[in-house]
Amino acid sequence: MSDSLKAGQTIGIIGGGQLGRMLAMAAARLGYRTLILEPQSDCPAAQVADGQIVAAYDDAAALAELAARCAVVTYEFENVPVAAAHMLAERVPVLPPPRALEVSQDRLVEKTFLNGAGAHTAPFRAVGSEPELLAALDAFGGEGVLKTRRLGYDGKGQHVFRKDASSDQAAVFAAMGGVPLILEGFVAFEHEISIIAARGADGALAAYDPAQNVHRNGILHTSTLPAAITPETADAAKRSAFAILEALDYVGVIGVEFFVLPDTSLLVNEIAPRVHNSGHWTEAACLISQFEQHIRAVAGLPLEGGRRHSNCVMENLIGDDVLRAEALLAEPNVLLHLYGKSEARPGRKMGHFTRLTGPAS
Repeated sequence: MSDSLKAGQTIGIIGGGQLGRMLAMAAARLGYRTLILEPQSDCPAAQVADGQIVAAYDDAAALAELAARCAVVTYEFENVPVAAAHMLAERVPVLPPPRALEVSQDRLVEKTFLNGAGAHTAPFRAVGSEPELLAALDAFGGEGVLKTRRLGYDGKGQHVFRKDASSDQAAVFAAMGGVPLILEGFVAFEHEISIIAARGADGALAAYDPAQNVHRNGILHTSTLPAAITPETADAAKRSAFAILEALDYVGVIGVEFFVLPDTSLLVNEIAPRVHNSGHWTEAACLISQFEQHIRAVAGLPLEGGRRHSNCVMENLIGDDVLRAEALLAEPNVLLHLYGKSEARPGRKMGHFTRLTGPAS
């Protein structure tokens, strides 16, 4: 895409969840229209977009319509069917490129790619049979995290093996459904951090400050800025993210999650080729949010450097946590964002809020 999009042109977004919603809102601020492809009608993104195609993500007719009506197509989640992305890319620019989906959808492919891009990861082994599981556990001292290679998120599709807990390996393997698996070794880490970085259509790079993350039940609970890391570790995280962006010939925003080890070095946990939950704080603590940064990138506009004006803590509202909304609105220095979901269920992200805690430090 040699030229930037003009105001009034349409950006297609595959996926109608809260990330698509926030992308559509950011696009509107820059004068763009948005069209959502999502099988669920009245989804969170469609509530604020200019239109919705209600169809499956791999529906050939729907994909053709999306391509015909849009100047560029992006996506809000990494499990978009790769074949659909390639089909679209023959007719309209798809950003980030489908290669990013291919890498991120399979944990074994992802870890192998990351090592090839110069990033260190926890030790891992492919597991395709019960004997391979036993061999991998033996190699990792009898413990580790067994994960499905594809489609897991928010702690789903995982089983933890620990030395001091008995597990029937055969039963666990069977319970995982006979799908390709990966065993990841444990690492002793001090913190979990993530960085939101971006690459523009012109190859320009930008990154926000790393956030320190806390998870509960496999779901992100809080992201805190600044993270309790050294400047050198922060710089290393940015360099690693930039190397990943370059290796993928990426355009758009990416989320990269890291483990910070006791010696302050980093291991990459995983990448997400999209805007990321741990970057929601940028709405409140930066002039330009991760959502606008992504729209700028895919529209061919200049990136912003990711400057942060405030310290902050972002917290997810999960399930009935959404009942705190009115009380949060009464607090000073709090930005609340609800996702327009009609039903609060356990484990479901209903919104988030960001509390500013002082000037950036």
